[in-house]
Amino acid sequence: MRRILIVEDQIDIRRFIRMTLEMGEHELHEAADGESALAQAQALRPDLVLLDVMMPGALDGLEVCRRLRADPRHAGLKVLLLSARGRSEDLEAGRQAGADACLVKPFSPIDLLGRVEAMLEAGG
Repeated sequence: MRRILIVEDQIDIRRFIRMTLEMGEHELHEAADGESALAQAQALRPDLVLLDVMMPGALDGLEVCRRLRADPRHAGLKVLLLSARGRSEDLEAGRQAGADACLVKPFSPIDLLGRVEAMLEAGG
């Protein structure tokens, strides 16, 4: 069973993602901000992190992604950024931070499931 960490500050979006992913065979965990996301990533060692870009607090999604990428313990981790901004410069900022892919909000459950499954299959 693959472990997925959902990092999203808006509870309604977090619930939507959880309900969508519960259709699959995944162990799901949640975090509401960047600091708790990093702590949970250390404890859980997820296979995939779904990471909101714009979050309140000291760490936004891009900084969380950078920190995860800088930590050798997360070498095989896949990161899917969830962003309300879909301009090319926003997507490039995600790539520069180390994200494997970006999904622009709003997205459909089918798009989310397809992207998650493809990323997990690519991860081994």
